Amino acid sequence: MPEAILLKDVETLGEQGRVVDVSKGYLRNYLIPRKLAQPATRGAIEAQRQRLEASERAARNAVEKAQDNATLLNKTVLTVTQQAGADGRLFGSVTTQDIADAIRDARGLRLDRRQVFLEEPIKNVGTYMVVVEVVDGVTATVKTMVVAQK
Repeated sequence: MPEAILLKDVETLGEQGRVVDVSKGYLRNYLIPRKLAQPATRGAIEAQRQRLEASERAARNAVEKAQDNATLLNKTVLTVTQQAGADGRLFGSVTTQDIADAIRDARGLRLDRRQVFLEEPIKNVGTYMVVVEVVDGVTATVKTMVVAQK
């Protein structure tokens, strides 16, 4: 039985990068033409191992960078200026997009508005603690001050 390295996840065989035993015909007629696998030669196995190490290293670096960004955001105080009435109610509201834009302006971090968690848009002047998800599983709390425009 020849061995093959899976290039993509195959439901019946396993995940990408795994070395599996398959029949010659299955490998030659199904897996290779669909670019789902390649024959497991010494060179291919070594190249796969190096790719796996590089991807793990890149994932570790991404998590470290995200944690650094979260630490930076925890120290950040945003000031968002909006028009407001004499009673402190805003003419409009501060939305997740406004906060994402303020973070980009203050720290240069590009965040999607879906990564900013607000129960509802901010409609009053005041100080709010806003939770921001830098990447999956890494969150930061940003102190946001909403002030009236003079």
